[in-house]
Amino acid sequence: MPLIAMTREMGSLGMDVARIIESELGVPVVYHEIIDNLADKMRLRKSHVQRLLGGKANLYERLTADKTSLSIFTADEMLNMASKGAVLRGWGAAHLLRPVKHAIGVRICAPFELRIDRMMKRLDSDDRNAIATEIRNSDEAQGAITKRFFGVDWQNSEFYDLSLNTERMSVEQCANEIIKLAKNGAFQETEQSIASLADLTLHAKVRAVLRADPKTRNQSLVIECHGGKVRLVGMIGTREEWKHVSRLIESVPGVKELKNELRVVADIRVPSGG
Repeated sequence: MPLIAMTREMGSLGMDVARIIESELGVPVVYHEIIDNLADKMRLRKSHVQRLLGGKANLYERLTADKTSLSIFTADEMLNMASKGAVLRGWGAAHLLRPVKHAIGVRICAPFELRIDRMMKRLDSDDRNAIATEIRNSDEAQGAITKRFFGVDWQNSEFYDLSLNTERMSVEQCANEIIKLAKNGAFQETEQSIASLADLTLHAKVRAVLRADPKTRNQSLVIECHGGKVRLVGMIGTREEWKHVSRLIESVPGVKELKNELRVVADIRVPSGG
């Protein structure tokens, strides 16, 4: 199934491009579905999650938000959707899916002043300064997400397969370019690319399960996933915690085999001096 990961700037008409792709390729545009599930997992209001991801959260909301959980659960949600084919908008999807060969990373952009004009018209507003502030906040939020979790500049075109400027290209032309690329042989699913996506998805599921459990949420473990086999490396406090981690991961759908190589601190004997 086609898999497009789209980064779009507010006012760039990226949503319009996504809707044409949805109609032509028969894959859903995923955006609000992620927010709904994130809110449930983080036990926050949907509006709170929207403000956090959209750069509109106030100081208190930013300071009290669990950014690590937000990152882990967002990745889990996106990869679950990606496995079925989708147009994923925002949330760093283009960077998360970069290792998957059949995933197309797309950036939809436009000059800042043009984006202000478009948003003023769309919102029927004559407050240019307020609209400009909204767009800057949105840009800064996207930049912060990709910088924090992927270590990249979200506006750098080299991190995308296709970068389209809607100042000079129509929405239809942009959509057609993406559709053309989706039908190109280089971006068709292969056994290797499907396996790569499955490994990423399972890795995200394991991280999400560990993060959601109160007993393991703060554990820092190395997780490796390949073909349904999961390997854990790191340190754990007690033998009971070791068993608890094993039970958690073995219950994750898609885990065929677990190799728990965690070292138990309580079992490590320190040689006595003398």
